[in-house]
Amino acid sequence: MVPVSIAGASGYTGFELIRLLSGHPRVRISAITSRANQGESLSDVYPAVRGHCDLRFEDTDPDVLTRGAQLVFTALPHQAAMDIIPSLLDRGIRVVDLSADFRFRDASVYEAWYQKHSAPHLLGEAVYGLPELHRERIANARLVGNPGCYSTSVILGCAPLLQAKLIVAESIIADAKSGVSGAGRGLSLTTHYCEVNDGFRAYKVAEHRHTPEIEQELSFLAGKPVRINFTPHLVPMSRGILSTIYAQLEPGVNEQHVAEAFHAFYASARFVRLCPSGHFPTTLQVRGSNYCDLAWKVDSRTGRVIVISVIDNLTRGASGQAVCNMNLMLGFPEDCGLEAAPWQP
Repeated sequence: MVPVSIAGASGYTGFELIRLLSGHPRVRISAITSRANQGESLSDVYPAVRGHCDLRFEDTDPDVLTRGAQLVFTALPHQAAMDIIPSLLDRGIRVVDLSADFRFRDASVYEAWYQKHSAPHLLGEAVYGLPELHRERIANARLVGNPGCYSTSVILGCAPLLQAKLIVAESIIADAKSGVSGAGRGLSLTTHYCEVNDGFRAYKVAEHRHTPEIEQELSFLAGKPVRINFTPHLVPMSRGILSTIYAQLEPGVNEQHVAEAFHAFYASARFVRLCPSGHFPTTLQVRGSNYCDLAWKVDSRTGRVIVISVIDNLTRGASGQAVCNMNLMLGFPEDCGLEAAPWQP
């Protein structure tokens, strides 16, 4: 059993990591940390895991995190992650970072959307942790930047079409809807029950921080700079993301070309499921799982393709993907500990 630890384990992504790792057949959790909950029992904060993990939260300190661990998950806020990760790497520990601090190759892009980067020398070696795009590099990495939730959904929906050059790259519009858990566990008026229930709203219009992350990976796939319109929405459900993606087809591209591109690109993808023709996925069918379910429709009247991409924002959009990346880094089967079917209802 390989020992792993979790920094920032008291948030929703930390809880989801604990839920998944406590049932993983090849690893054990050696330490969990949280400055806000230091000294408290995990089961007092999250009674759901009582009997599955009986650790106490410790201080978020490199000595605690590396005590016997071979890999650390950093489920910390942006900036807090970059402050601690260099010291973990210096101690020979491999890291999967769930913040945005090591998702970008270009420090100037990160700094334009977040804040000053204190460890830009590590960006060149950090690997963007989307297995369908970078599986081999992830396996050899010592630092993986786990993708954002919206980013995962949109990139997987666009990837086959861009790589096969079936769409006009400049025409992509992504309209995404997320459950409230994507905002984290902290208290906020905008995620208060009375502000969310029976409501549906757009937010961070034309300025969401996942936009440059999406554009980085789509540019990699297209082989040229790509800019998109991305608009996120908050819906009154606890978890899940549904992204509807629109793009102009290149001249002569038809339904068969699109279908062949999706099936070829994801032929060996363990956690991407392509829906049968005429069927469109719902967030409910991926709930609690590491799956991304995809469907598409060619609108011959407008010459556009419409792609529907659904994930669970806490699992495939965060902690499940982090566990998948850990599996690749440690040489385990990609689906180890992630084989359970989704929850429904």
